[in-house]
Amino acid sequence: MELINISEYEALAKQRMASAFWDYYQGGSNDEVSLRANRTAFEDIRLRPRVLMGTNTCDLHTTVLGTSVSMPILVAPTAQHGLAHPDGECATARGAEMAHTLMTVSTQSSYSIEDIARVGKALCWFQFYIYKDLHISESLLRRAEAAGYRAVVLTVDTPRIGRREKDIRNGFEIPPHIRFGNFPQNIDKSVLEEYAALNWDILSWIRTITSLPIILKGILTAEDAKLAIEHGVAGIIVSNHGGRRLDGSVATIEALPEIIDVVAGRCEVYLDGGIRRGTDALKALALGARAVLVGRPILWGLAVKGAEGVRHVLELLRSELELAMILAGQSDLESIDRSLVKIK
Repeated sequence: MELINISEYEALAKQRMASAFWDYYQGGSNDEVSLRANRTAFEDIRLRPRVLMGTNTCDLHTTVLGTSVSMPILVAPTAQHGLAHPDGECATARGAEMAHTLMTVSTQSSYSIEDIARVGKALCWFQFYIYKDLHISESLLRRAEAAGYRAVVLTVDTPRIGRREKDIRNGFEIPPHIRFGNFPQNIDKSVLEEYAALNWDILSWIRTITSLPIILKGILTAEDAKLAIEHGVAGIIVSNHGGRRLDGSVATIEALPEIIDVVAGRCEVYLDGGIRRGTDALKALALGARAVLVGRPILWGLAVKGAEGVRHVLELLRSELELAMILAGQSDLESIDRSLVKIK
């Protein structure tokens, strides 16, 4: 059967995956309020299409921090793709490369920084955590720059891991046959859950390690966006970690407008969380995002068809965004602004 939308990939991926692995990918923290809100908040935003605009084609090409991509839809960082497919992040990178877009690689990937970069033609950003053992993070940053990554994405919403009750109930652990590709096989896995208590000074430390542009992932307020600008970041990802950290936090699309307003064009702003349709991406672009990042749907594509599934998921979103833009009277990305949306 031909799969024609993201929800069909989701249903088939659930059938293909072990239930504990599925819960690990799908679950949020506590009551999963933020997890659900990331989706339902899009329903409170209506599109205001323009007509008689002479539009029946549009161009989706754009840049993110100077890197050309075929569309404003990128691959978000998610851990342990080996749970979805034996080729893990290498298959994901192939799918992203076939779709001519950028992949953000997780620190906790099943394959190494270097292996993924080779497959993805180094069209990658590297997401990382600051561990209590700073030598671990320093080594990762140096390796990412040497491998040709285009930017580093510091996750800032994780002084501790959120309480994911599905994983607790399942007694979930990464199985022995799934590697932590960026670390020695004999590393004590508990070390990888010991995150440093960060403050803004950490950005100065990062700049002593790498010359790559710094993106902060996990900003949800204008106050923190203002501080990020003052500390010279190149980009912000508006994110609540897919509803996996502080439950009850604001949905990302709800947080986006105040962050766009305070940033005022001084850095690029992206959004993740809840993107399931091209119309979701269009709403985020209308509210000011430079691009959106997609997490769970990529894993569904990976679980169903490997690299080809990743490519197809991205192409489905591309096609839906293109159609939505044409029906809304938008011929290019530059023409999209807040007049296109109405928030209930």
